[in-house]
Amino acid sequence: MARTISMRRRDKDGAYSAEPSTKELDNLAHWLDSKFSLFGIRFGLDSILGIVPGIGDAAGLAISGYLIAQGYRMGARKRTLARMAANVAGDTIVGSIPLVGTVIDVFWKANNANMRLLKKDLARTGAIRRR
Repeated sequence: MARTISMRRRDKDGAYSAEPSTKELDNLAHWLDSKFSLFGIRFGLDSILGIVPGIGDAAGLAISGYLIAQGYRMGARKRTLARMAANVAGDTIVGSIPLVGTVIDVFWKANNANMRLLKKDLARTGAIRRR
């Protein structure tokens, strides 16, 4: 019989949780911004999606928005969430420029920057998880 894959994980207390950890979100950001390398230049799915006009940038925006939403659920401060949203907005606006935006998107790693902001913010004392 085939094994089934479940999104449910055990947390530190042994209870099941469907919420992603910062490690999983960091892995998603890595896939979006720097998973592949060509001639020593790192790029990710966000840059590849950006080649498709309109739809690719919208898909990248949606996935980046998921990172921000999870940051909210994990207890990030409003200031950090606003900085994350500004990074994604800049990435989406500049990335929507044909050809030039795709090249800039390769070098502007908004999702990796957002994960650095999120991890730094969650490391502070008093971070409260939201549901």
